[in-house]
Amino acid sequence: MLDIPSFVVTLAFFLGLQAVGLVILGNGGDLAIRGVLRDMAIKNVPVAVGWIAAVAITVGYAALQLLRHRSQVRRGLAHKPIALVLLQVAVVAAVVLGLTAVLSTNRGRSPAFPIEGVPWVVPIVVVLLLLWTFVLRSTRFGRHLYAIGGNEEAARRAGIKVVRIKIAAFVIGSSMAAVSGLLAAADTGGVSTGDGAGNELLYAVGAAVIGGTSLFGGRGRVIDGVIGGFVIATIPNGLGLLDQGSEINFAVTGVVLLLAASVDAISRRRRSSSGV
Repeated sequence: MLDIPSFVVTLAFFLGLQAVGLVILGNGGDLAIRGVLRDMAIKNVPVAVGWIAAVAITVGYAALQLLRHRSQVRRGLAHKPIALVLLQVAVVAAVVLGLTAVLSTNRGRSPAFPIEGVPWVVPIVVVLLLLWTFVLRSTRFGRHLYAIGGNEEAARRAGIKVVRIKIAAFVIGSSMAAVSGLLAAADTGGVSTGDGAGNELLYAVGAAVIGGTSLFGGRGRVIDGVIGGFVIATIPNGLGLLDQGSEINFAVTGVVLLLAASVDAISRRRRSSSGV
């Protein structure tokens, strides 16, 4: 093994695959997206189905949290106060039901063409979020992944197949990047040679850091990346509504990313000093 830093290899393939796109599409070429993939980006879930799913998610989350708390209490394990558990359930319920209520209203400007319901992209993201959260929190693969991120040498001495786990993590990450690329192409209606270029890679890294994922490994959740991506997307949208220029957008994004990285570095330093 050459032990090349993962970020360098990712950057190399990022640049190389752009060359593949130029070969396939040609300079200035594009590829239109049609059919089911396009429909997922522009169509919405029926309002009734959206409300049923929102209620089911809320009830399911509440049941899981309460059952987990009850199990921890019965086994004498460390557990959160019941008031905190109920507060978490209330916050999740407010977010899920509130978002469903907002998206279920008619957002169309013309009464003849109503736009209402949760976009199909939202349940796709939710399913992936739940799937990978379960994998990281409740499977041996997830525990091994955290162990390698925290201390690779200690994980190797504990008998964890470090190389195999890292390869699997890279494959999963690239697969999710491919899914996001398909959804982005479906949203714009096509693929051009300029898609994915520029600052896309840096924004992806920035989204993870802003969400709270540690650059040093061993700490982070799937929801962190979702939150970070939401922040990254909100900054240009909000500044655009305020009629601010691109230079302000880059400056604000850079400051937010620097603050998030600083918080991560300070947190890591405190954990090291405390021996955690």
